[in-house]
Order: sequence, then C-alpha cells, then structure tokens
Amino acid sequence: MALVVYLKTVTELRGKGDRIAKVSFRGLSFYSRVLENCEDEARFEEAFRWPVASKVDGNEMLEIHIYNYSKVFTNRLIGTFRMVLQKVVEEGHLEVSDTLIDDNNTAIQTSISIEIRYQPMDGSVRVWSDGEFLDVPEEREMFQFETESLLSSHSHICSVCATSVFSLIFSFLDDAAILEMEDLDRKAMRLGGGLDPDTISLASVTAVTTNVSNKRSKPDIKMEPSAGRPVDYQISVTVIEARQLVGLNMDPVVCVEIGEDKKYTSMKESTNCPYYNEYFVFDFHVPPDVMFDKILKLSVIHSKNLLRSGTLVGTFKLDVGTVYSQPEHQFYHKWAMLSDPDDITAGCKGYIKCDIAVVGKGDNIKTPHKANETDEDDIEGNLLLPEGVPSERQWARFYVKIYRAEGLPKMNTSIMANVKKAFIGENRDLVDPYVQVQFAGQKGKTSVQKSSYEPIWNEQIIFTEMFPPLCKRMKVQIRDSDKVNDVAIGTHFIDLRKIANDGDKGFLPTMGPAWVNMYGSTRNYTLMDEHQDLNEGLGEGVSFRARLLISVAVEILDTTSPEIMSSTEVQMEPVSNISESATGKLEEFFLFGSFLEATMVDRKIGDKPINFEVTIGNYGNQLDGVSKPVSGKKKKREGGGESDEEESELIQNSSDEETEDDGDLVSVSSTPPMKPVITDRNYFHLPYFEKKPCIYIKSWWQDQRRRLYNSNIMDKIADKLEEGLNDVQEIIKTEKAYPERRLRGVLEELSTGCSRFVTLANKDQNQAGRTKLDRERLKSCMREMESMGQQAKTIRSQVKRNTVRDKLKLALNFLQRLRFLADEPQHSIPDVFIWMMSNNKRIAYARIPTKDILFSIVDEEMGKDCGKVKAVFLRLPGKKGFGPAGWTVQAKLEMYLWLGLNKQRKDFLSGLPNGFEENKAVKGTGLQAVPPISLTYNMKQVFQLRAHMYQARSLFAADTSGLSDPFARVFFSTHSQVTEVLSETLCPTWDQLLVFDNVELYGEATELRDDPPIIVIEIYDQDTVGKAEYIGRTFAKPLTKMVDEHYGPPRFPPQLEYYQIYRGNCTAGELLAAFELLQIGPAGRTELPPIDGPTDVDRGPILPVPLGIRPVLSRYRIEVLFWGLRDLKRINLAQVDRPRVDIECAGKGIQSALNQNYKKNPNFSTLVKWFEVDLPENELLHPPLNIRVVDCRAFGRYTLVGSHAVTSLRKFIYIPPDKRSNNWNEEEKEKDKKKKKKKKGEEIEDEEPDESMLDWWSKYFASIETMMEVRDCVLSLPEKCGCLVYNKELETEFDHFEDWLHTFNLYRGKAIDDDDQNIVDDDRIVGRFKGSLCMYKLPLSDEITRDVGFDPNMGMFQSIPHNDPINVLVRVYVIRATDLHPADINGKADPYVVIKLGKSEIKDKENYISKQLNPVFGKSFDIEATFPMESMLTVSVYDWDLVGTDDLIGETKIDLENRYYSKHRATCGIASNYSLHGYNVWRDPQKPTQILAKLCKEGKLDGPHYGPGGKVKVANRIFLGPTDIEDENGLKKQTEEHLALTALKHWEEIPRVGCKLIPEHVETRPLLNPDKPGIEQGRLEMWVDMFPMDVPSPGPAIDISPRKPKRYELRVIIWNTDEVILEDDDYFTGEKSSDIFVRGWLKGQQEDKQDTDVHYHSLTGEGNFNWRFVFPFDYLMAEEKIVISKKESLFSWDETEYKIPARLTMQVWDADHFSADDFLGAIELDLNRFPRGAKTAKQCSIDMVLNEQELPTISIFKQKRVKGWWPFVARDENDDLELTGKVEAELHLMTAEEAEKSPVGLGRNEPDPLEKPNRPDTSLMWFMNPLKSLRYFIWHNYRWLILKTLGLMLLLLLLGLFLYSIPGYLVKKLLGA
Repeated sequence: MALVVYLKTVTELRGKGDRIAKVSFRGLSFYSRVLENCEDEARFEEAFRWPVASKVDGNEMLEIHIYNYSKVFTNRLIGTFRMVLQKVVEEGHLEVSDTLIDDNNTAIQTSISIEIRYQPMDGSVRVWSDGEFLDVPEEREMFQFETESLLSSHSHICSVCATSVFSLIFSFLDDAAILEMEDLDRKAMRLGGGLDPDTISLASVTAVTTNVSNKRSKPDIKMEPSAGRPVDYQISVTVIEARQLVGLNMDPVVCVEIGEDKKYTSMKESTNCPYYNEYFVFDFHVPPDVMFDKILKLSVIHSKNLLRSGTLVGTFKLDVGTVYSQPEHQFYHKWAMLSDPDDITAGCKGYIKCDIAVVGKGDNIKTPHKANETDEDDIEGNLLLPEGVPSERQWARFYVKIYRAEGLPKMNTSIMANVKKAFIGENRDLVDPYVQVQFAGQKGKTSVQKSSYEPIWNEQIIFTEMFPPLCKRMKVQIRDSDKVNDVAIGTHFIDLRKIANDGDKGFLPTMGPAWVNMYGSTRNYTLMDEHQDLNEGLGEGVSFRARLLISVAVEILDTTSPEIMSSTEVQMEPVSNISESATGKLEEFFLFGSFLEATMVDRKIGDKPINFEVTIGNYGNQLDGVSKPVSGKKKKREGGGESDEEESELIQNSSDEETEDDGDLVSVSSTPPMKPVITDRNYFHLPYFEKKPCIYIKSWWQDQRRRLYNSNIMDKIADKLEEGLNDVQEIIKTEKAYPERRLRGVLEELSTGCSRFVTLANKDQNQAGRTKLDRERLKSCMREMESMGQQAKTIRSQVKRNTVRDKLKLALNFLQRLRFLADEPQHSIPDVFIWMMSNNKRIAYARIPTKDILFSIVDEEMGKDCGKVKAVFLRLPGKKGFGPAGWTVQAKLEMYLWLGLNKQRKDFLSGLPNGFEENKAVKGTGLQAVPPISLTYNMKQVFQLRAHMYQARSLFAADTSGLSDPFARVFFSTHSQVTEVLSETLCPTWDQLLVFDNVELYGEATELRDDPPIIVIEIYDQDTVGKAEYIGRTFAKPLTKMVDEHYGPPRFPPQLEYYQIYRGNCTAGELLAAFELLQIGPAGRTELPPIDGPTDVDRGPILPVPLGIRPVLSRYRIEVLFWGLRDLKRINLAQVDRPRVDIECAGKGIQSALNQNYKKNPNFSTLVKWFEVDLPENELLHPPLNIRVVDCRAFGRYTLVGSHAVTSLRKFIYIPPDKRSNNWNEEEKEKDKKKKKKKKGEEIEDEEPDESMLDWWSKYFASIETMMEVRDCVLSLPEKCGCLVYNKELETEFDHFEDWLHTFNLYRGKAIDDDDQNIVDDDRIVGRFKGSLCMYKLPLSDEITRDVGFDPNMGMFQSIPHNDPINVLVRVYVIRATDLHPADINGKADPYVVIKLGKSEIKDKENYISKQLNPVFGKSFDIEATFPMESMLTVSVYDWDLVGTDDLIGETKIDLENRYYSKHRATCGIASNYSLHGYNVWRDPQKPTQILAKLCKEGKLDGPHYGPGGKVKVANRIFLGPTDIEDENGLKKQTEEHLALTALKHWEEIPRVGCKLIPEHVETRPLLNPDKPGIEQGRLEMWVDMFPMDVPSPGPAIDISPRKPKRYELRVIIWNTDEVILEDDDYFTGEKSSDIFVRGWLKGQQEDKQDTDVHYHSLTGEGNFNWRFVFPFDYLMAEEKIVISKKESLFSWDETEYKIPARLTMQVWDADHFSADDFLGAIELDLNRFPRGAKTAKQCSIDMVLNEQELPTISIFKQKRVKGWWPFVARDENDDLELTGKVEAELHLMTAEEAEKSPVGLGRNEPDPLEKPNRPDTSLMWFMNPLKSLRYFIWHNYRWLILKTLGLMLLLLLLGLFLYSIPGYLVKKLLGA
C-alpha cells in the first residue's frame, strides 16, 4: 500500500538560482535535491514514496512547494501546488500539469508536471509495478526507502520544518554513529544548508536503539526482572494531636497499624482534643509491590487499658503507595479524617493531625521547617488526602463479580488421583478452587467449587469503603482449598487508577465483565513449588495459570436513606450468569513462530538434546493437553473447555496424518530436539544453519483486539517519544549544537501521533463484548491524546535555546502519561511463553506480551514485534533470575513471531528475511493452507565482521583489589571471539581489532544490509583460578557494507561510539567501539578494505584499531597537584606507612614524591608535577585517568592500597581567564543602593522589639520563619536577623568546597551488586587522596606564564597555600536534632552528643536529654586540632542507656580541611551586620577591614580604597554603607567596618577572583547509621567555626544554650455560669435541674485539674461560683509552647520534657452523688489566640466557637488580664456542635515574680479571698430544710397557678354563697319580710 509521486519538471521559472522542492502528504514532507543555477526550467526527475497504512481518502491533499534555495537565509517560496487525490484514488494513476499559486492563492506563470500512482491494499485499483516508472537517478536511492508507516519508528514527522536531509540520511543509512556536520558528504551539506535540522535524530546511548529497517525489532538490554526483589523501607509516623473527637469526656489512644504491626500512643485523660506529639518508626524489608499494597491504618480508641480493648471511635486508612507517590514521599502536618467502619451513616468522627513519611533506600526526605501553627489549624484546608481528592469523601460500595475461571492447573499429584480413582472409581479434576479478593485491608471469599478445572461461581463480593479510596490496588486471587493449607493458584492486581478517571468528564471505577489472565509458576504440580511466590503475584510469572472472568463496579451510597446497611463488613451474594458473548465474539487465532537462530546456550545445561516449546494460554502446553477438539471450528462449550481442546499428540515431524482441511490443522508447539554444538568456553549453539524449525498454534479467544490495538498505537507514540527524548538528552549531555531543534521535532512528531490516534481509535465502536470501561477509556484516552497533542504543539512553539531543559521535563511527563494510558487493564489474549527444555526439564523462558506480536492491517496498530525478527534472551524463572546467576544469558534466540486471526493469516510469512522455501509436515492436497514445519534458506551471504574494540571505562570492580582484569567477548551469530586480558584496571584500552571471517548469514543481501543481526558484547573479569566472572553486557548493531558499495564517507569508516554496559538492571560501565560488517563477494577477501598488519611487535598477532577509526590525537599536558592522603585503612592488617600516589592516563603517568612517614604528616612534600600525553581531540573520547595509591614496604615490595578512576577529565580542562573584566555603570548601582538603604531604614522603625529580649535564638527563629515564607529556598534575609538556615549540608550548597582542592575516594575490594543491598560502597573506601588536576593543550599561550609573580614550579596552581601542618581551634555549635530514629522500646530515645576529631573526643553523656526525639542541645564545644592529621570531624548522636552500652543513633562527618582552605572562606561565617556587643557580636577575631584587605592582597586586586561619604572601592566596584557604630555605652564612633562588610557580602560581584563568601549560617546535616545505609536517622542542626592558632584568639563562644522557659502563673476566676443545660430530674416533682460545677486545666496537665464547688440544684442553668483556679506553668515565649517535665511512669528513671501548645480547657459538669458525674460541655482557649469574651451573657453565642477563624483574637501574654463570657459546647447525636452553657470568667496572667509579690488563695481561700457567691437557698439540699425548699419549690414554680386557683376559688365561693343564700333572700323579698 503506497502512494508514489514522481516530480518531473517545473517550468517558466523567473530569474536564475538554486531551486528545491518540498513534497508533503499526511504531514510527512520530503525534500528534493537542490538544482543549482537553473534558469527557466528545473528538471527534478525524482520519485517520492509514502507507504500508507490506512486507505487514502478521496479528499486528502497532496502539496508541493517550490523554493528558491539559499545557503544562508531561509528559502523563499516561489509557489505551491495543491491537489485533492480523488481522481488518483479512483484511477490509481494520473499525470498532471498545472500552474502554481502564490501566497495569495492567485495563479502564477510557473507550471509543474507530475505523475502520481496509488495502489491500495485490496487491489481495487489496477496493479502496477515500481518498474513502470522512469529510471530514478542513482543518487536518490538512499532516500527512496520503505518505512513501516507514517508513524513507524523512523518517519520523522514534521510540518514546515520538515524532515531534514540529515535525519533522512541518518535514518536510512542506519549509521549508528553520531553524525558530525563534516561527516556528511558535501552534497548533503548543500542540500541541508538552509533547512532547519529540527529532526536530526542522533544515535542515542546504545546504538541498538536506532532501528532502521522493518524486519527486526529492538532487543531489550535490561535482563533482570525489576519487580520482586526485597528492599529496605522505613515508615515514620508522627501523631501530633487529635481534634473534635466524637464522644463525651473520653480517654483517647491512637493506634498506628501498618500491615500486621501495631503501635499505640499514650492515653490522654478526659479530653476530646488530646495532644500527643509521638513519633513511631516501622522498618520493613520487602519487595516494593508488597510494601505499597500494605494498608496504613490510624484509629482512635477510647478508654483502652490492660483489661479491656477499648471502644473504637473511628479509623482512617490509606495504602503506603499513596504516601510514597506524594511529593517528597510524605504528608506533613495533615489532618486525617476519622470515620466509623461500623456505622457509615455517622459522618466524621474527628481528626488526627499527623506526619507520615515513607523512605526507601536512597530517598532523602526534606523536612519542611516547623512553621507556626495558625495555618495548620485550618483543618478543612489541610486534610490528609492526595492532591485532587475532594475533601468530602463519600461512602461507596465496590462490587466485585466473580463469574467463572478456566484453564486451572492440577493442584495435586497424580498418585493421589490414582488412589482416589481406585476408591471412588471416577476421575476427578484435581483442584478445589475459590476466589479471594483483598481491598483496603479487608478480605472477601467466594464459595469453593470442588474438583473443577473450570469452576463457575457467579457470586459477587461487596466492599464498603470511602470513595475515592486511598488504596490503589485490589488483589484478586484464585486459591486452591486444601485440608492442610490453601495455596494461591494465581494472582491479579486491579489498579483502580486505570479503571477510573477522576477528571470532570471522568467515570467511576468500572471493569468488565472481562477475562483476566493469571501467570505464575510452571504448571506441573510439585509438593514444594519453588516458584510459589510467583503465584502470589510477586515477580514476573513464568507460565499461564488460569483466566478468570470478573467485573468491578462502584456505587456511591446515599448515607441518609433509611434502608442502608450501616456496617462495612464484606458481604457475598450470588449473581446471575452472563451470556457467552458478553466478553466478545469467540475467534480462532493463529500463532506462527520460526526459530532462526539459537545461540549463547549456557553450557551448564549440558549436551542433552534441547527443544523449545511455545505456548499461548494452555494451547501448545504439553502437560495439560487432554484431547483433540472434535472440530477446530466448533464453538467452545459453555465454560470454555480450553484444556479439552488441546492436542495431545503433538506432531514433531510426522507426515502420516493427512490434512484435508484447515479446520483439522494440528498445532505444532515445540521444535524437534537437537544436540547443541560448542561455540566457546561458555556457550553452545544449536546447529540450525539453513534449516529453521517453525511452530504454529491455533487457539480460540474472545476477539478483543481493539484494546490491544489502541494500546499499541500509544506505545508506538511513546517509544518514539522516548527515543527522541533520549536523543535530546544525549545532545545536551555531549554539548552538541541545537538540542532545541531536535526537541521541537520530537514534539511535532508527538502531536502528529496524537491526532493520528484520535482518527484511528475511533472506529468499530459497536463490536461485541465492549464493556463500559472500553467505551469510557476510549473517550478519556481520546481526550487525553487530543489535549496532549495540543500541549505538545504549544510547548513546541515555546522551545528556545534557554528553555530546553524545562520543556524536556514537560515532555518526559508526557511520556509517563502515555505509558500509563497505554497499559490496558482488561486483558484479552494471554501472553506467549517460550520455554527451553533440555531432557524434558524446563530450563529458561521468555515471556512475550501478545500485543507486541499482534497483527493488524493498519500499521500503527500492529504489534512492534509482529512479523519481525526479534532477539529474545531467555532467562531463569523466579528467584533464580536475580543476581549474577540470572544475568548470564541462558540462550539467545533470533525469533520470528506472528499472531493474528486465522482468517487473516495469508501473509504470516511476509516479514521473514527472504530467500527460503517452506517444508510442510504433510504431503497432500490442501497444501496452501498448511503452515510450514520448517524453512530452508537457499540464499546465504558471507560476511566478514570487524569489531574495533577500543576501550571501556568505569567498569564494575570484580576483584578484591578494587580493580578487574577485564576482557571482552564478542558474539555474532554462532561465532565468538575474545580480546586480550588487561590486568588490574577498570578502564581497559584494548585497542584491538577482532576479525570474524566467513560469517554466514541467511537471507537476501539487501535486507541484511539494512538489518544485520545484533552483536552481543560481554565483558568478563579474568580470574587466575576458576571461571571468568561476568561484569556486564551490551548490544550493538554493525554498519553493513555490501559488495557493490564504496568504502568511504559518509558511512565508512565507522566512528567509535559509547555503548552503555548493563549488569542486571544496573549500569556497569561504557564501551567505546565500532563494528562493521563487510560482505565478501565472489572475488573473496581481496576486495575488502585492507587491514594494516600488526604494527606493535611486542603485542604479537593482535591487530590494533585502524587509523581511520581510532581517534585523532593531540598533545596535552596534565599537571597534578599532590596535596596529601587521608584516612588510609590497614591493608592486610598492616598499617600504611610510606604511601605514594601513581597517576596514569593513556599509558603515560607520573608518581608523587614518597611520603616518608604517613602517621606524622600525611601530606606530600612536592606539590605539583606534570606529564605530557597524547589524547583524542574529541573531549568525549578522553580516556579515564587512574589514580592509584601504593604502600612501599621493606625489601622493595609494593602493595596496592586503593585506586580511583576519574572518568571525565572535562572539569579539569584549564580555561584561560577572560582578561577584559566587565566594567559596569557605577552610577546607577549607587542610586539603587541609596534607594534600598532608605527603604530599609524606614521599615525598621515600625516596631522595634526590645533589644534586651532578643538573644541568639530570636535570630534563629526569625531566620526559620523567613525561610518558611519562601518555602525551602534560601533568600537574603532582612538585615536584622542575620543567620541563614540551610536545610541541607553546607557542602552541597558550595560544591563540596572543591573549588581548588578535590577529594578522590580510593576504592578497594569487590564492588557490591545492588542485590545485596545491605552493603553500600562506603565499605570499599579505603582512604582519600586530596589533590587536583589541570590539563591543557600544548603549546600554551605566553601571556599566562608572563604574569607577575608566576612560579613555574607551581604551573597552573598559582597562589595555593602551603601544605605544612597548622594548628586550628575548632568550635562546634550543636543546636538541635530533629526526627531522630527511636532507640528505646518505648519509641523514644535519650540522646546526647559525641564529637570526635582525630584523637580527641568529647562525650556530653551527663547532659543527655531524656525521652526526646527532637532534642534541643544548644551547646558549643571547643577542640584543638592539627591539620592535616586531624581533619575529619565526626558529630554523633548516641542514645543514653542506664544499663548496657549506649547505641549510636546516627552520625555525620565533616571534612574540615577542605572548608579551611576553600576560597569561600568557610572558617567563620560572615555576619550580616557588624556590632561590638549584644547577641549579634562579631565572632571572627579578624575584623571585616582586615579580611577585605587580605582578600584583595591574595587576589592581586587594587584596593580597598575607603572614600568619604561611606564609599569603598574594590577593583572597579564601589560599595556603600553606614560609617558609624555604637559601643556598649551607646556612644557613636566612626568606623569603616560596615563598608568592608558590605564589600564582603557582595564579594561574588568582584571580577576574576570573586566568589560567594559563606554567611553566618546554620546547616542541617542528615544523621546516618552504618548499619542502615542510605536511610536517614534524623537531622542535626549545627555549624562549625575554625580559627588558626597563630592569630589572636577569638572571643568566648556565643551562648546558644536552650532558652529557659519562663515561669508564669495563670489565675482563672470562674464568676458565674448561665444557660447551662439541665440534666437531672427531681424524684418528687420531676423537675429539671443541674448540680453545676466547673473544671479547668492547662493542656498536658490533666493531673492538676481543678474543680469549683458545686452549685446545687440550679433550676435555670445559672450558677454562681466566685472561685479561683491557679495554674503555675513554664512557658517558652519564642515557640509558644508550655514546657512540662514529668515522669512517664512509676518505673521511669528520670523526667521527660514535653512541649505543648498553651491551651486552657474549661468544662462544665453536673455532679452526681452515686453515679459518675455527667459531662455537659467544654471550651478550649488557645492562650495565644482566643476570641475576646462577650460583655454580657446575652451577647455570648456559639458563633464564638464556630467562626473562630473570622473573629478577632487576643493573646493573654499580651493582654495580661481578660474578663468576659465564653460559650460551652458539646456535640449532639448528629455530631453537630450545640451550645450547652456559658461561663463568665476572668483570666489573669502573671510572671512568677509578680505572683510572689501578690499571692492569692485557691478557691475562695486566703490570701485575697473572693466573697461567697450569693446563691438562692434552694440550692441547699432539700432534706436539710424540707419546708423551706418545699415553699421554694411550690411558690417558685406554681405561684401563678396558686394565685389563679385562689382567685377561682374565691369566685366559686362567692357564687356558692350566692346560690346558697338567694332562696332565703327571695322569700324574704317576696313575702316582704
């Protein structure tokens, strides 16, 4: 399928000039050659060809641009020709002549004539052959190429910038060498001159990655499986405090649980907001996957003690992986929200504030400096959740449906089966499977299906968990139920991130119903399965185990609905069966493989016959083959009888079976056994020569190819992106020109690829078996890809010279995103396994993902290895694959694989190298259909391979001496050769040409040219006894020359190139070599380029690398500064006494003077020596320089002490200084300075803290706060606070103080592989060599040597101090340690400091700090030392123990010598201002003026000149500053120190000699423990000052002793309460009342809680107390913390100091006589910021608690006295806060001194008693005065009732009397009596 455009002529051009054409189709452009000096007609006569993967659409466009070509400027467009290809698509062939149009779309005179041909795949258009074209001129051959497609691995897709000629030449010549401009032949230069070399692809590190033709795919160099090896992890959890715990008056404990380990905090009594600040550390040694799946669970338990386990308040869980994926691998000061697993309707149960950090080996954790607590009190804004997870998480149900499984292996021995059969008489399946699902720390199981290889469960397991869950993976495991113990059959992990999308158009986790494939150990059952781990999901499975049909769905719960189940127990319930077709239509697949070569077979296997077995699922597996299918075409039976469909009689080479029909085709899944033949001492090969065995397997699977196709497209885009990015990194690394152009090209390709994905992935949406996940994933992938394409375009336009690195980072993010998207969570066809069997034993395997070999008619969708020859390396299964045993190749196969639908199989052989005949197993009629059982190659080419092995560097040290005796073994096809052994070096220069004669390769010549097999180079270490030891391996592709090609530029001779050597997954050095493969024609070897005979007589028959290939050399001089040796360890138990240093580079070298007595003075007497040597011009090819230290023993014996290889000399190349120093405009600078000064002055006047209050700690805390504001980047601080706090070691900030004195570690002993990760290379360091190197090309210019005072003996090392011993006073200030690793059982430590320098040691043991992991030491130590003998300072923190020895927690080492001699002046930090007294006093014995004068003198600078008006001039810089200073008595006097200090602070601006001088600082150093290498054990904040003893001694050390807490007394008077809720019911009257009392305490001092007396029987909630609490406490003003010292328990030896926030808690209670008192409400006031009390009880409301953030706050420490009303609150049943009372209180804070002067009594006692409260009488008990209280009761409550009743009674009485007396009166009246 291709579109070919033949560009004939362009006529009627105007003027005369060079013309070039650009032809574009589908975003891929080709350039024609340049036609020089054409006038009106340009005859291009060139053909351009686009292989197309998808049909050309009738409305696609072809564009041709014609340019006037210019070497210098950009090309000028003459005109454009555009054409819609409708006619071409219909007819297949078209000739066109037409005029061009210009930019405005108007036609111009110039016309063009072209011919177009198009041949689609289906042959719907007339067929034509390439020959129908006119003959294409010869020189275009190299551009007429075939690529896989427009997205294949090397069409460089670009828009206007177009694929430049470079990349074309580059890609199609498959020249792996990096092409320099001059190597391209002139023509290409002319062509490419004006084009943008945007997409030049430079070979990346390993030449193998530049894969050119399309018959072979890339091999993977890393041999070892990465997963499954255990690593050290340390998880630290700090539980700081809890808030808003639900429940009344509780005693909470926090339990931290990781996996099976549990740790508890102490219990805090009666509080809902306990403060713990406890630190826990968990250590693990497990594989990463196991670690990250562990669940970390925080739970709060209420009133737990020895007898009862307590009640659970709430839990919070997340997996360790979530923490590890956080920035810095940690959550810092975040609030975890608790929920109750038994009641999901309940809502939030409280919050725990904690830090969680996970440290693996080599991770360093940056601890953010402790900030003040205000921001963190905002709980909602600081929840412990990863970015992007909403703060309100909801409950959800996770439904995992388990339908059925098939293809299970036997899980019992056949003997048992036979016994059973004898008893029961029936043959049962030997497995009893069930499925277990683990998620978020819970497990659920299905029922067990007895004796079934194809169990059907149809059950669902339901988990209830918060959504989104903080646990990433769900583990689904098929297990075999057994009486003794259940074992796993296979495990699958479902990653929830891959089956959901949290974007705004995202979807909830959903999956399936889909089959998941499980892999694990081999299928033959043994009682002790050595690979059982593989079945548990650890490591890479080595065989198919089973497949399981499952689906996952999530439903968000509405927790308000009444019928919801409130518990989170796992449930299991049955589900209905699903239909056959739900998972896709069953299709017949065909897998074909051919073994073209089997070499490098490990000799340990022995010479038994070897065969290879290929399986896909259970098809092709010889073990489980049960019976032949009745008809291959039959649908699988319900349950999918895989095992039944296997063929038991596997035909090897039998021809007795007739095959009429494709349907009855019998699979052949293994090659015939064959005896191996010897290659060399280590390896065999199989004699396949011209006969290549084949295998083919038919299998039936649900057709879910679309999934694999989509992921293939993305993978290909990703591979291409990765390759491009490697190129860019390589260009940057080697400092080549134009990395930005290559990056633009890469991004261009990416955006084209993305848009291509969108068009391709969108089709056949309605296929059977598409799940919801398929649809949603497709949508989200398309969205992602589209946006990625857009972003790539945008970034491309922003790529500039200076932004390359940032944009590269962004592009690397794209790569990760692509890889993540490409991983398909729903499997379809299982992976293919290739096993090597020897004598029916399984030896080694390779696993090939199905998607890589899957066929598609669309190129982009095709697997990257489908229909290609791939080099496959077999490795040992399981744990055997780790470590040195696993690194040796078990066998290397050249293998061809093709997998596709059976109906598409017609061209399954098309990718094989041509020139073979098929051999069928069967003679018969339907021969077309039957695949071959072997191929016979009748075409073979003979070659000579030349391996130019120049040198290797940085090899792995394999001998105990710390060196190796390396040699290289080169394998090509079935041949191998060895270089010579070079003894005792890690950087061998073999300079050797290995010639392989008569190498026979099968296939067509042209294909072999583009695609030779790969060369494997293995490097070994020769041992005198035993077998050579493996060092590492690398691959290379040779450059091929056919007979008819010319041996000359640009391709030949090949260039040397670096190949990365791998050892397992780690790098083990680089090899510099070149390889060429030359075809031997009929004339024999005479035609080959001649090999110069051996020039070295002494090297015998060894051929050197020929001249054209070896690098061009020039003369260099290398000067060596020999300073001294340090810390040399004993060698063979004897001390080193007379060491010497030998330096060697490229065969030349020099020795230092012999050090006569190392103990007395380890420095050398002669400082500088030099030697001359010939080195390559190209800096990248410079050989390493070796430093060796030998000890000269008696009788002329020498012992090697240790060695060091300097791999890159680049940093030591001398660059002459630039004489023109940059003068800048002084005036402006002065103005700026003045402005700044003014502003500063104004600012300071605002609020000047009292000087007497300030001490060194104020300065320290001020610095830390400034640092917090700028978040970890150290800025210049305000003038006042003058010390910089570096949150790392000082060395890292200042390049290890190696400004002129370098330290080289000397190594000895074998290097350690990463396997045994308990040992770090530190153990190999036997000492350090201090010195430096300087190299420069000869001859050197004269100006340098003519300088004033040039000392020729010192060479380039002028002005270097002498190295005689000097005495120094070292003053070490240790401030504090943070996050120490606990050393005692109680999870704490008792740390103290030990300082060691040379022989002197200071132990500060008696001042240990009890039970603290964050101790403040605040001490300085003085030690006198003599450099160089004592220059390594060790500061250690030990843990004090009452009995036994003290344990080391961690230590840090500081090299004082480098600091002392550094130009950065690290002896004593320069303070930010100069003062004579106070906490900020100048520490250095030298004043700033003296320092400045000394620096100017040393740097030969003019100055300093102090001028009037506060100016100082140094060199050509002018600095301004104040000129007066106050002494202790406040008198001002003139001084120049401030000026000098300003100059020193800006010393880096001084030309030539300027560098940053070290400011006054504090450095933070990690503490390490040799037993736990690489894992930080805490940090130490400290600094070191050094003063030479020969100058005046410095003043006393600054006092940095920890601040003593100040003693305060807080007096709280509880005046009244109001509206307290009423709890009690009266026995007699049923009235509500409360017996109120108030309780108060300061946080952390619950034991000293104080209660008022009881106000009995308050009927209104009003209580009168007039009661005084008195709380004495110690308080640290600066840290806003109360300091408490108390014993932890009865058995504690001493008191422990705690620092706790100052918070006052007041509670209101209802007193009960017989039962426990009832808690009614509480309020907690943070004494530093609490809301002002309300003036009256009415104004006091619950808002004072709810809206605390918005209200203005006050601090008792500022106000001293506050009175007001505050609300009491408690939580009701619905967890909402409600008002439960109000209290009128007065807070009065006094210092201890003031309190002594005016003492007060507790309660209402003397002195200064409070008056008794005026309480209503009823508050007395009713039985004391029953009548009184009755009166009160009745009258108080019923007075209106009584009055009304009385009134009524009077009325009634009146009425009664009236009625009674009316008859008499009436009679009287009537009778008139």
